[in-house]
Amino acid sequence: QVQLVESGGGLVRPGGSLRLSCTASGLDLSRYELSWHRQAPGKERELVAGITRLGGVTTYGESVKGRFTISRDNAKNTGYLQMNSLKPEDTAEYYCKARRFSDSSYYDYWGQGTQVTVSS
Repeated sequence: QVQLVESGGGLVRPGGSLRLSCTASGLDLSRYELSWHRQAPGKERELVAGITRLGGVTTYGESVKGRFTISRDNAKNTGYLQMNSLKPEDTAEYYCKARRFSDSSYYDYWGQGTQVTVSS
């Protein structure tokens, strides 16, 4: 059974940091592109950051550039999102997604989410 489990969320003050983890089981994460998404109440889910299978290329949403860093450790089947200089507008449920391309299609697996709240 494939599972992605996020951890590391919590309550943090503005300007603080958190490190989210996404640990995969039931699949070889090195075969998947990994991304982090977030969804705040009343808003659409948005892409936060993405990383290619071997970590050579990363992409970031405009609102987190320079503050967040995505990384992965395929040996541990785990991806990470380091979040620095957090702002109240970063408050959301954060989800990781693993995507594998096959022929002309793709397969997505999502984690259950972890809540990040930035508040004083």
